[in-house]
Order: sequence, then C-alpha cells, then structure tokens
Amino acid sequence: MENEIDKKLEELLAQPAGAPSSKKSSGFKAGLKKAAARLRRHPFITGGLVVAAAAFILIRLGASGADGGTRVSVTPLTKGGIQEILSLTGPVSGTDHVDVVSNIHAEIISMKVKEGDHVAKGQLLASLDPTDLTRDVEIARNAYEQAAAEKAQKDKEAALGYEKAVQDYEKASLDYNRSSVLFSTGAIPQTEMEQSTNALQDARRQMESYRVENGRGTADETYALKVEQAAFELAKKEEELENTQIKSPIDGTVVRVNSQVGQFADKVEDDKPIFSIENLENLELEIKVSEYSIGKVALGQKAVISADILNGATAEGEVIKISPTGEEKGDGSTERVVPAIIRVQGGDTRLMAGITARARLLVDEAEDVFTVPVSAVFEEGDTSWVAAVKDGCIHRISVTTGIDGELNVELIPKEEGALTEGMLIVTTGGEELSEGQSVIPVDEQGGEV
Repeated sequence: MENEIDKKLEELLAQPAGAPSSKKSSGFKAGLKKAAARLRRHPFITGGLVVAAAAFILIRLGASGADGGTRVSVTPLTKGGIQEILSLTGPVSGTDHVDVVSNIHAEIISMKVKEGDHVAKGQLLASLDPTDLTRDVEIARNAYEQAAAEKAQKDKEAALGYEKAVQDYEKASLDYNRSSVLFSTGAIPQTEMEQSTNALQDARRQMESYRVENGRGTADETYALKVEQAAFELAKKEEELENTQIKSPIDGTVVRVNSQVGQFADKVEDDKPIFSIENLENLELEIKVSEYSIGKVALGQKAVISADILNGATAEGEVIKISPTGEEKGDGSTERVVPAIIRVQGGDTRLMAGITARARLLVDEAEDVFTVPVSAVFEEGDTSWVAAVKDGCIHRISVTTGIDGELNVELIPKEEGALTEGMLIVTTGGEELSEGQSVIPVDEQGGEV
C-alpha cells in the first residue's frame, strides 16, 4: 500500500503542464508529502484516492498554495460599535403571588371563582360547611361565660372577705393601742397584753392573705387565667368559623384552582393550595446571575426581554432587586449564583406568568473601536496577540482586549499605531503561524484576497 501511495505521490509531484512552477513550489511539494504521510495511517485509502485525499487534507490543514505559502482565512480590520451583553433565562411571575390554603377540616360547599377570574382583596372565593364550627363556637362561648361567671363570684367573695379582714384589723389595732396604755400603767397584766398583741398579728395575717387590686380584694389569679384561656379558645373558634368563608388576600387573577365542591379544605390532593392567585398587572423575571458576572449587574439596569410567546418581539425591563446573598447553582457545580429580579415594564406585553423568558442586560458598550471575531485573538501565557498579514507574511501584534461581545471582541494595541483599518487579520489557526511565515490570505469563500 505504501508503494502505491508513493507512486501516486510521485506522479502528483511530476508537475505536468499547468502545475505550480514558482520558486516556492518546493513548499507545495513538502506540504503534499506531509499530507501523504498522514494518509499512510489509514490503510483503507487506496492509491486511486491519494490525489483527492491529499488535496483535502492540505486544505483542512491550511496547506501550501500554488506559490508555496500557507493558506489562511482573514478578515479586514474595521472599526465600529460593540456591546457586551449578559444573557440569562428565568421564569416569569406576577409581582404578588399567594397560595390560598386552609387547615380547617370542613367540606367545601361552594366555589365562587374559576381559573382566569380577576378578584379583589377580600372577595369571597369559596365557602366551607360551618356546622361543626358553629357548634364549637357555642361550646367555647359557654366555657368562657362559665369561667367569667366563676371569677366574678370569687371576686365578690374576695372583696367582701377583704373588707371584713380590714375591719377586723382596724378593731384589733385599737384594742392593741388601748391595752398598751393600760399595761404601761399596770392596769392590766402581762397575759392580757400578750393576748391583744396576738389578736393584732392574726388580724394582719388574715388581711394580707387576700389578693388586692386597686384597694379591693379579688379572686385568686388562677381564675383570671381560666378566663383568659377560655377567651383565647373562643376567639380561635370564632376565627375558624369566619375562615369558612375563604377570601382573597390580594388583588389579582386566579391562576390555579386545585379543589372542588365536596372535598375537604385541608385535604387537597398532593398538598396543593386550594387557589393560586397572582397579580398579573405587573410581571417579574427572576434570573440567577453567576458569581463571576454579578459585579456587572446593578439596580436600575435596563434589560431587553424575549420569549417564544412574543414571536420575535421584545419587552423592556429593569433590575429592581439583587439578593444580598448567593446560593448553590446545583447539579454538582461549585459555582455560586445570585438571584435577581427584573420588573417587566409596560402593560401591553404578551408575556404571561409561568413561562421562561430570556433577559439581555447591556453591561458595556463602545463606538468607533477596532473589533475582530473572538477566534482571531490568540494567547500565549499572559500575552494576547493577533496575526496580521503584511506583504504575504505573518506579523504578530500584541494587543489587549476590551469589551467582549457575543461574536466579536474589542482590540486595543499595546503599541500605538500598530493596528490600522483595512489590515488583514487571521481569523483562525493563527497560533500555529510563526512571525514572518509566508501565507496566502483567503476570504471566507476560499478566494485569494
């Protein structure tokens, strides 16, 4: 097989009429031999395919042209405008969203709204069977009234008891004072004085045993706690009874109804809410910005929003919120993302909640600057450069990059004047080219420039 390939190669290099005959034809031959060497790695290629296969490989490798130079794709260097765009996707939702649920174990007896209905805050959405809760309210009210009545009775008894204790203490005090005078004069014995003293102390202890508020005796604190607990239970049952009338907590649109008449309010299938309501007058787009790009996003920044539902049209938006903390990106990635909210501006957009949309944020822009395709900038270590074609040879030009567009990048020469409009810049494969190497510049269609 190798003999067959070598034979065909020699025939190709024989230079028949019309074959390249310039002084650089040796480069052409060398390139062709290199291509043939690669063909030998593929034993399935026969000698009859050598010419076509070799030519194909030469083209793919940027092989030597008719004059021996390497063919390279180029583009004229131009000046123009460039924009750096941050493009992110996320779900669209209403500005206000609530899930209406109920923890009341009661049967739904009527549904007042359906999906798509606009509702006002406080509007009735559904009614639950109030029978059991009406009875519970009556039981709780009776318990409260009983506790209150018992406390009132105890308060009355305490008030009368305290009043009598005060009177007894005042009488005992008068007796003690009189006995003290008599005892000092020797009119009464020691035992009688001690009796008067003990009576006064007993009266004081009896008076101080009462709980007093505002100078009036009151019942023990436990009775007040019983009344407080009974009042709490009554209020709770009354609230539950009131909540059998399920009402909307916001102005908005009913976007989901997950229950129906006959079901229990606290037993909705899959633990879904009974209703989902959103304020669709204003829409928002939630995006997750990479930690590496969040520094390019700011409050008030404008965005252009697109979605399949818009059929090529766009909507305007504005960044209104950036989370103060990041979160995990997920899918096993160590990268962090920062949630942000874009408010959709204008009420006539065809966007709707629940779909996915794309936001394009303008990060930076410049006018009248050199730009080239991203593929035209090459790097070696910390150095960036482009390959320009001058007089058929490669000339490397050191550059720095500025604004990074989606397809193009801004070029800034490290040496002033090194870049000029119209100069030919290699668009691909330049890293394989050496300074001063002979090349043949071709356009995108393969024609020589």
